[in-house]
Amino acid sequence: MILIVCVDNKNGMMFNNRRQSRDRILIERIKSITAGNKLWMNAYSAPLFDGGICIDEDFQNKAAEGEFCFTENEKPLADKIERIILYKWNRDYPADMYFDLDLSDWRLIASKDFKGYSHEKITEEIYVK
Repeated sequence: MILIVCVDNKNGMMFNNRRQSRDRILIERIKSITAGNKLWMNAYSAPLFDGGICIDEDFQNKAAEGEFCFTENEKPLADKIERIILYKWNRDYPADMYFDLDLSDWRLIASKDFKGYSHEKITEEIYVK
């Protein structure tokens, strides 16, 4: 699977069972990147998207090779991941759930900054094994 996750400067993902932030331009970017492919997520994240997604509480296990998974409130299943698309908010938010996957065995193949709707700068990083 191809994992998509958003983090703050300290790799925080969630705080008090809520997403730290969201940005509608980022969501449009994810929809563009995943167009024509399956995009899996759980019911928590589904309201961010307007259809065309696969919703299942066991979404990471259901996703096949080459399919996308967007996670906000679940730890990634490291053994299934073939690629990571990491979006960095470039801000410090309170967090109590973190993206703790060790990226030292991964290779950064692309990095790009873009302007979001509510964020001056969002960084997209793409990693492969």
